[in-house]
Amino acid sequence: MLVDSTAGHPMLSFMDGFSGYNQILMTPEDMVKTSFITEWGTYYYRVMPFGLKNAGATYQRAATTLFHDMMHRDVEVYVDDMIVKS
Repeated sequence: MLVDSTAGHPMLSFMDGFSGYNQILMTPEDMVKTSFITEWGTYYYRVMPFGLKNAGATYQRAATTLFHDMMHRDVEVYVDDMIVKS
């Protein structure tokens, strides 16, 4: 669907937001829920780890908010894949 929506544009740029999940901060009350214990101590994530159940949906929501005025006109976004049409 993303590629089909680019028909008629002479130039496309494909981008991958590979480390984008690591840019979204966890809320303080949710940090405790991601805690894990090692032999060196107890740790928790301060940024969203890749394996969380809602990480994809949260990242999609952030990308849609960021590109809302350009969506379906200049940019197509699906989770961490972005296509810029020019």
